[in-house]
Amino acid sequence: MEHTPETTKKQETEGLFDNVWTVPNLLSFIRILLIPVFAVLFYKGQHEDKGIYLLWAVVVLALSGLSDFFDGKIARRFNQVSALGKLLDPIADKLTQATIAVMLFFTFLHAENQTLHLFAWVFLLFIVKELVMLIGGLLMLMYDIRPGAAEIFGKAATMVFYLVMIAIMAFGPEIGAFSVRDGAIVQIFTLPNAVMMVLVVVAVIMTFTAFFSYMPETHRQVKERFSPEGKARVQAEKEKKAALKNAGK
Repeated sequence: MEHTPETTKKQETEGLFDNVWTVPNLLSFIRILLIPVFAVLFYKGQHEDKGIYLLWAVVVLALSGLSDFFDGKIARRFNQVSALGKLLDPIADKLTQATIAVMLFFTFLHAENQTLHLFAWVFLLFIVKELVMLIGGLLMLMYDIRPGAAEIFGKAATMVFYLVMIAIMAFGPEIGAFSVRDGAIVQIFTLPNAVMMVLVVVAVIMTFTAFFSYMPETHRQVKERFSPEGKARVQAEKEKKAALKNAGK
């Protein structure tokens, strides 16, 4: 059977919920479930001055990052790549990163350290980027455009984001679980303000490099979808579905 773009797209849509119960998909589900757990632990660690809560927030974030690292490798190694997984993985990433950015934005905004207070705005860049990608992805799905899976730039940027945020939560000035401050569960080391800011800026640069790397493919998909051929294909699919529905009555 010849696989034209139309038949391939139809197969992808029909197979969205095929092969759902795989290890990579389970890891993505777990990452999504860990988001509120992390948020509550981090909030308690900051507002109730309980070092143990912040420690567990760092552990949860590290587990989330590891699951994100391994799910793709497992999917490719054991042939468990699925259409649903290609959607779940970026959704879990974006929700996690947006939550981290929101928590750190408000933490830095209310910090006594003036440098942290003035630097809080940087986390708004992460928040805006994730919101744009989430809304853009939803709009693409509404118009039968499947957002592409994460490329190498996206995966690298995600890994750097996790490492930088874990470093801040573990050793950041005033907020770190292991920084030299009152309330830290173990006082080990405090990141200098300048080093912390450089790390965050590097994460921002990599995040937006990855963001813009998606633009050419997204533009191609949107252009194809709204071309005369794309509109005709969508209309034909709607008519076929309507005919099948009427035939089943």
